[in-house]
Amino acid sequence: MENQILEAFGTGFNSSIIEVMLNSFVAFVLSLVIAFTYKKTHQGLSYSQSFVLTLIFLTIIIGFVMMVIGNSLTRAFALVGALSIIRFRTVVKDTKDTAYVFMALAVGMAAGTANYFIALYATVFLSTIAWVLFKFNFGLQRSSDFILRFFYAKSSDNDEQYVNYINKQSETNALLHMEPSGDGDRLHLTYDLSLREEVDVNDFINQISQMDGISEVVLVSAKNDVNY
Repeated sequence: MENQILEAFGTGFNSSIIEVMLNSFVAFVLSLVIAFTYKKTHQGLSYSQSFVLTLIFLTIIIGFVMMVIGNSLTRAFALVGALSIIRFRTVVKDTKDTAYVFMALAVGMAAGTANYFIALYATVFLSTIAWVLFKFNFGLQRSSDFILRFFYAKSSDNDEQYVNYINKQSETNALLHMEPSGDGDRLHLTYDLSLREEVDVNDFINQISQMDGISEVVLVSAKNDVNY
């Protein structure tokens, strides 16, 4: 019966119906693992539900593509020609997302060619690495880098007060920008600083906000993983 169905769809089919269904199911299950890992380990503001769904679809589609190509070099070149007319204009904001795209491609290729062990092992191994790196925050140079912005009234004579406080509460700091306000009565100051580990961020903001001549204090995280 299966052979009759295959003959009805044409010759040159490389996989049985059971194998096609199994390959696509394995690709789907493993794509869920990849998507879940990405969702839970993602950092920053560039998270996109659309990208998560793309990882799932990409893994499954690549699996089907590999089954269609099989051992046919002609089909492989035909596929390259067909895909060359498609233009993808979506910008990947986080470079780590590219790694997940390649992960989905590799797992999809393995599942599509019935290399189930490679597909499963690649998913588990790479997902484990992602979780470990996320857990230990690997690669983060400092955990307390901030951009401090505030207005300082020129009429105030306590400029040394906030300077001494910033020096005391930070490991390193540097004045990045100084600009007079529109009325000319205030200075807009921007500092790059790394707070000491024992310093509480909320206390730091409250203390500097209560100083004479200081207003509109803003503290922005300067970590590299904050994207949008």
